[in-house]
Amino acid sequence: MAWYEKALFYHIYPLGLTGAPEKNDYAAPVHRLRDLDKWIGHIRSLGCNALYIGPLFESVGHGYETTDYRRVDSRLGDNKDLKAFVQKCHENGIRVVLDAVFNHTGRDFFAFRDIREHREGSRYLGWYRNVNLYGNNEFNDGFSYDNWGGYDLLAKLNLQNPEVRDYLLDTVRFWAAEFDIDGLRLDAADVLDFDFMRALRSVADGLKEDFWLMGEVIHGDYSRWANDRTLHSVTNYHLHKALYSAHNDHNYFEIAHTVRRQKDMGGGLLFYTFVDNHDVERIASKLNNRANFLPVHVLLYTLPGIPSLYYGSEFGIEGKKERHSDASLRPALDLDSLLSQPNAYLEIIRSLGRIHSRESALWYGNYRELQLTTGKYAFARGDILVTVNNEDRDADFDLPADSPLIGALSGRRVSPEGGRVRIRLDGFGGDIWIPDRDGRTVYEPVRRGIPKETPQAAHAEIKEPRRAPGKALEEMTVEELQAEVLAKLASNGPVTDRMRRDVTDNVYRDSLLNWIKSFR
Repeated sequence: MAWYEKALFYHIYPLGLTGAPEKNDYAAPVHRLRDLDKWIGHIRSLGCNALYIGPLFESVGHGYETTDYRRVDSRLGDNKDLKAFVQKCHENGIRVVLDAVFNHTGRDFFAFRDIREHREGSRYLGWYRNVNLYGNNEFNDGFSYDNWGGYDLLAKLNLQNPEVRDYLLDTVRFWAAEFDIDGLRLDAADVLDFDFMRALRSVADGLKEDFWLMGEVIHGDYSRWANDRTLHSVTNYHLHKALYSAHNDHNYFEIAHTVRRQKDMGGGLLFYTFVDNHDVERIASKLNNRANFLPVHVLLYTLPGIPSLYYGSEFGIEGKKERHSDASLRPALDLDSLLSQPNAYLEIIRSLGRIHSRESALWYGNYRELQLTTGKYAFARGDILVTVNNEDRDADFDLPADSPLIGALSGRRVSPEGGRVRIRLDGFGGDIWIPDRDGRTVYEPVRRGIPKETPQAAHAEIKEPRRAPGKALEEMTVEELQAEVLAKLASNGPVTDRMRRDVTDNVYRDSLLNWIKSFR
């Protein structure tokens, strides 16, 4: 079994967590990466054995407009700092996966800067997509080029150019040799060139045993990107959406349908599962009722996939997406202050981490759906049973069982009669039922105490974007593309508030274009 098949990830956005300045003045390094050393013990205390951290390399702003692929961002420190941090993670049994931003660069990247300085005399004209020396851009350079998401700050690389491909693949070899990393998360993988990804997979397979490639993909058939020839896994945005909306709408059919569809889609593939990350609102802000924090996370840790926890969400912190900034999703945090007070959210996450690390059936156990209504959901992972309840009243389950079970979260013991076991679950409850064959299995009950609060953002008015009839898709703004998606959805049936929110929350131009093109 590869290490990532039994991984429990912790996800850090380092520029935010360390409180780095929003803009890089390219001055002398400030060694903020060293501040993350104390987080290593915290990560282990959560049961996590893998870390996804990034972006890390020199850039001008949020980190995804790369200036230098082979130098750590000076706001975070230097290459020695990253090398030492990865080594400390490894010493603590934590694998490390870095962000790889290969779809685009920033305007300060050497090849793009050369085009700005030498125009038609630049040998790097072919490094970027559709450079037009007779066009212009928002920076008034006197030429145009393809960008990512409608942002001229992010110049799209030409990954079909052999020089570009070789440079990026050599960069991956450099990262593996210099920092001893264990894998990469590919930014904007859903718009990367497939030939490039196949070449990357070939390189990755030769770097070290089980070097892992995971891609950021939002919509579509995930098996297009995750397969034996390209990536090992992709971000599971389908399940991410289902996990919070099924609880807000009291509709577990949505999650069960998603799991069934992905089982057919990916076969034995394990997708990277999460309830929040650096691009979407915190789960504590998305839930209409925070008491559902428990069943949401029970599902995150027990459904098929590779679960990931975004830094700070183990404390139940909020974060709401702003139209022109993601800063609220990527805050600086003081770990000592957060740990100084009892926290019911943290206790739940620590318990789930211990369960996940101890029970191997949660890594590879076969998934079987056992009971399903709008408000209650039960399934098996191997010989482990999982029960969740999204309603504010007790729920009764009647499930197959051959041996006594102990609730890993409640500490309760139940015994079967005639091959069936009856389980009563509290409102907004969830539990993981472990076979107790020898009568010595012990799990301490976790204190819940999650407040039943309703964030106002959950009921905020949804602004309807306006269409732009007759305009070419490539010329549309993000808002106009959102309107086109809504129009396509409306042509297939009623559009709910939840569907509208999913569309308006998607502010990624390439993703919206792919979404529109997916309609037949």
